[in-house]
Amino acid sequence: MPASYVLPDKPLVVIERSAAWASMNFRGLWTYRELFYFLMWRDLKVRYRQTVLGATWAILQPLLTMLIFTYFFGRLVKVPSDGIPYPIFAYAGLVTWSFFSSAVSLGSNSLLANSGVIAKVYFPRIIIPAATVSATLVDFGITLVLLAPLMLYYGYALSWSFVLLPFFIVLTALFALAVGMLISAFAVRYRDALYATPFLIQIWFFMSPVIYPSSLVPPSHRWLMELNPLTGIIEGFRAVLFGRPLNWSPVLFSVAFPMILLIYAAHRFRKAERTFAEFI
Repeated sequence: MPASYVLPDKPLVVIERSAAWASMNFRGLWTYRELFYFLMWRDLKVRYRQTVLGATWAILQPLLTMLIFTYFFGRLVKVPSDGIPYPIFAYAGLVTWSFFSSAVSLGSNSLLANSGVIAKVYFPRIIIPAATVSATLVDFGITLVLLAPLMLYYGYALSWSFVLLPFFIVLTALFALAVGMLISAFAVRYRDALYATPFLIQIWFFMSPVIYPSSLVPPSHRWLMELNPLTGIIEGFRAVLFGRPLNWSPVLFSVAFPMILLIYAAHRFRKAERTFAEFI
């Protein structure tokens, strides 16, 4: 046998089960980073393909919703807004909520939407929901463009607290990724998850301080609301924008819970990944 065909004494590659903390497989994600960019760019192109207004829809949706809520809740019902003019109070909550809900909805369906690719080519499947959630960040950035002139109109200027804005944006994205990964992995085998997700998101909307402040809830029941991670995220986002003091209790919970959920979601996703091609 030629020397070039002699097998080595020891295997060149050893495949071992990774630890739970390594479930994200960062090395694999970096190797396939070009695929990640391609999937993210493709999602953006497909979303606004054959539309007249294009990315303007990302602004119109929260803007029109803000106008409706301002009329009904701000003027008729007179919902308090912690001293912040209700239009920008509602808009700040709506853009954060729209980013989270869109990322969860699209991420939950991302595996099924890419079933043809999953069945034919190998790559870390976690790239699919990660690229989908990252694409919604572009929409979120567009909606923030309108927030700047609204804040100036109502007399709010830039302050030092703006340095924390990227922190809350990344935190929202990671939380949406964790929820989207869990639902998408479950939806591959059980399509019921796709029908339940819009219903759960609608309930989640009214349980979150999007169109009302958490101070509206009686103090005896406020702790229940603070168990919702979006409470600390949305109110922290408002505090950063409008120069208000942070309520650290819900904010710290909104940091700890998504991080724990993300690690758990990545671990469960990796375990279910081997059966995706079979059930999809």
